[in-house]
Amino acid sequence: MSRSFCSIIPASLTLALLSSVIAATQLTGWQTVTPVNTCTARHETSAASVDGVLYLIGGRGMKPVEAFDPATNQWTAKAMPPMQIHHFAATTVGHKIALFGALTGGFPKEQPVPNLWWYEPATDTWTKGAEIPENRRRGAAGCVLDGDKLYMVGGNTNGHWNGFVPWLDSLDLKTGEWKRLPDAPHARDHFQAGLVDGKIIAAGGRRTHAEQKHVFDLTIPEVDVYDIAAGQWSTLDKPIPTPRAGAPTVVHDGRVIVMGGESGTQGAAHAEVEALTPSTGIWETLPPMGQPRHSGGATLVKDDLYFVAGCTNRGGNVEQSTLEKLTWPAVKP
Repeated sequence: MSRSFCSIIPASLTLALLSSVIAATQLTGWQTVTPVNTCTARHETSAASVDGVLYLIGGRGMKPVEAFDPATNQWTAKAMPPMQIHHFAATTVGHKIALFGALTGGFPKEQPVPNLWWYEPATDTWTKGAEIPENRRRGAAGCVLDGDKLYMVGGNTNGHWNGFVPWLDSLDLKTGEWKRLPDAPHARDHFQAGLVDGKIIAAGGRRTHAEQKHVFDLTIPEVDVYDIAAGQWSTLDKPIPTPRAGAPTVVHDGRVIVMGGESGTQGAAHAEVEALTPSTGIWETLPPMGQPRHSGGATLVKDDLYFVAGCTNRGGNVEQSTLEKLTWPAVKP
């Protein structure tokens, strides 16, 4: 099922790669943002941006949607979700946010949410979306949007207890068609996927198996890549430098950026920030976050990469409301 991913750099990509490296060297580090007010501390949350505003959604317990406007430096409380919803990916689709591949309930046997959910910032309303087939439901999965299709890879069918899977599915947002696709080379959960040039990147995560007392330690170093057009999986030659789970992932500047996380190698959360250029298979080390955290929300607002909330220690403590940003410099050709 798995084949080596070619890491030869085409001549046409040389300039783009050089610009990418220059941009990384110009990053000045994460800045702590001090808003006029603060958001609700939470973890196992997700974030997305719509029209220049950051939306922090979900997390363990019942937490309201909260919106951060960089123009006013202020948080605003919004509607409560329809249920406790956590361990999901928030994906911007036009002027709405889709919540896909979520869990609900308490540790360790959290159950998958049976539907896609939509949050619409303009009206501050929640709407139930398409139903997920019963035998393909899971949470803590990686999700990406490609055109009119949402893709969900990996995840766990039984919370933290067991049930990690290598599944890949797509949901056509126009027709409602659900399609099973080839399994990934590695089962994983507690990760977020990225999409670059028509390829789904699954990096980080773990196989959560509390039933066998393996909650944090079965991290996945391998990076799997699914070529949507070809319908095939491959595995990169180079693994993620710091294997970890619960690490928010954002795509920017042709790179998949993995931030923070937790693992079985240390009790505190990770501060590492690493970026993969899929076209070359090369990983870069970016400035670490000021506060180590896992399971927070991360999103881009223009060229500012934000990380908010999460926990500073492995597991569910201590929940934070901290907001940091990394400003991405423009690179002239």
